[in-house]
Amino acid sequence: MAHRIGRALGRRVSAAAVTAVTTFTAAVVAATSAAPAGATGAPAFLEAGELPPHAGSVWHAGPVTSGVPDPVPFCVGEALPGATSRFRQFWTDVDTNAQQVTVVERDEAAARGLAALLDRAVRQCPAKVQQQDPDVTAKWRDYGRVDAEEGARVHGVQTTHAQTGNDVHLFAVGRDGRTVTVVHWGEMGTFAHAPVTAFKETTRTAVEKLY
Repeated sequence: MAHRIGRALGRRVSAAAVTAVTTFTAAVVAATSAAPAGATGAPAFLEAGELPPHAGSVWHAGPVTSGVPDPVPFCVGEALPGATSRFRQFWTDVDTNAQQVTVVERDEAAARGLAALLDRAVRQCPAKVQQQDPDVTAKWRDYGRVDAEEGARVHGVQTTHAQTGNDVHLFAVGRDGRTVTVVHWGEMGTFAHAPVTAFKETTRTAVEKLY
């Protein structure tokens, strides 16, 4: 009798345990499903077709990779925290290329600080370039804000070298919560050749699709 009672009690305990585990698992699944996308996954990156169209080539995209590109991105590379960065490289069949680097900070205050640091790095880039190479002249332009999530700003930098000619670069620094992304586009040319309007659309897409 005692053995039968023990076996019956064991079956009841086992059944209760299975029910408890099942209930807990369902609760976790429900909570995960209800959570914002940014709370459960890594930020999304641009696709090749979301960059400013190029008249002579399609865009190609590399894989999303941990760390920062090597060599580091022009103007902003030294401000990026390599340990918490992820990036994607883009290129065309001609001379135009682009990069997106995304950083998830510990909180929104840290993300605001990083975004401000990156904006400042672009503004100060021409003076730094000219200091490092007297044969180069450089200029900066502020192309204004883009309304996306917590906001983004677009900058332009043009460099001129006596031997190699002109290069023009566009930068976007944007933030969504505690995540910061910077997009860099560059090719041979001047400010007149920069696709600012299209790049602003790329910027909006980059920030809004993070989560």
